[in-house]
Amino acid sequence: MKLSTLIVAGFAAAVSVSAALADDISGAGATFPYPVYSKWADAYKKASGVGLNYQSIGSGAGIKQIQAKTVTFGATDIPQKAEDLAKYGLVQWPQVMGGIVPVVNLEGVGAGELVLDGATLANIYLGKVKRWNDEAIAALNPKAKLPALPIIVIRRSDGSGTTFNFTTYLSAVSPAFKSVVGVGQAVEWPVGIGAKGNDGVAANVMQTKGSIGYVEYAFAKQNDLTHTDMINAAGKRVKPQLASFAAAAASADWNSAPNFNLVIVNQPGAASWPMTNATFILMYAQPDDVAASNAALKFFDWAFANGNQMAESLDYIPMPAAVVAKIKSTAWKSIATK
Repeated sequence: MKLSTLIVAGFAAAVSVSAALADDISGAGATFPYPVYSKWADAYKKASGVGLNYQSIGSGAGIKQIQAKTVTFGATDIPQKAEDLAKYGLVQWPQVMGGIVPVVNLEGVGAGELVLDGATLANIYLGKVKRWNDEAIAALNPKAKLPALPIIVIRRSDGSGTTFNFTTYLSAVSPAFKSVVGVGQAVEWPVGIGAKGNDGVAANVMQTKGSIGYVEYAFAKQNDLTHTDMINAAGKRVKPQLASFAAAAASADWNSAPNFNLVIVNQPGAASWPMTNATFILMYAQPDDVAASNAALKFFDWAFANGNQMAESLDYIPMPAAVVAKIKSTAWKSIATK
């Protein structure tokens, strides 16, 4: 599925909620998992006859929609704190995991030919590293032919879970970034051009020579965007791929995370991709529409049972079986089904 298809599909999903059939499931939120949710939805429709109307509008907007009870579930890459869940009577669980990757538009540079470390990436987004032939980039890439082009920074303009995890990582590896920008779904960037959604960032990078952005890996892979490698917490060069995302995900300690509130960026391990994160579902413990809530749970149960291969084909990481069992025995047990 190319970017233009994703954009059209995302728009169609966004506008179809109001015209949804009674049996269809409504959700809204994170753009990060949109490719895999779309693939699951197509397969589930064929298997069950039930459709999914998902608005891929960003984590911040998805949180607002579930809080306003305009959808049956919200989707966010920002795990919610216990007090916020309690305030709205919400239940939270992780549905799938994936990786955030830097993508660039540099003539003559192919995917994985450049490598960045966290400090340099942070300095790019702080506006301190301004040209592609800067000595910090050159030191990491001594054999690369780096142009003297200015770096055009592309970042999210909307409330974004991808931004939350990206800024969490950059704050972990750069005290200067933590001090100046900090962590958030929407932050005050010192530099850059804003774009809405992972698809918006991807489109801007595709159209802008000398640019850099950050997107979920499926958006990079399916649209032939040039991604960089990264130096991880162990000081090793790693490529964004299923194996490196899985290595980072394997370190996630879900058993020690109340309400599954866990951020998994900058995990240890020589093979770990440093910007790996989970994406979460939010639903009401006492739903106003029990039938709609039950239908959503059936979809997510089907996805856990049947969607792993589809997720992996897009380089997402399925939740481990033990975590799925915990989700069903804790989060799902607290949702009224009658």
